[in-house]
Amino acid sequence: MTCNSRKIDHLRQRIPSFACVPGCHDCCGPVTASSEEMSRLPVKTDAEHDAALAEFNCVHLGPQGCTVYDERPLICRLFGTTPRMPCPNGQRPQEWIDERVENGVHQLIASTRQVLV
Repeated sequence: MTCNSRKIDHLRQRIPSFACVPGCHDCCGPVTASSEEMSRLPVKTDAEHDAALAEFNCVHLGPQGCTVYDERPLICRLFGTTPRMPCPNGQRPQEWIDERVENGVHQLIASTRQVLV
């Protein structure tokens, strides 16, 4: 396991969770992720990526929502957990994410090569 993989796992455990509105995918769209995060996701074809981008969607968005929810990238996990990235439907955890954890996510993103999911 690489150092970044350990950091990703550490940060994931500290991002609070909350219940999304069933069927909602308002915060889903094209995002970037590190190569370590990408290695946890199913590989999609260029055609699948192109089709998703044409609709400004994430390639992993399916009819029932996120198809990789348990392995979704850190940036996806931040949506709705911080006032800086609010849920468009007003959902949120009981307590916002610890600012140090949020900063850790942003630092990891800034320090790794990011690719389009």
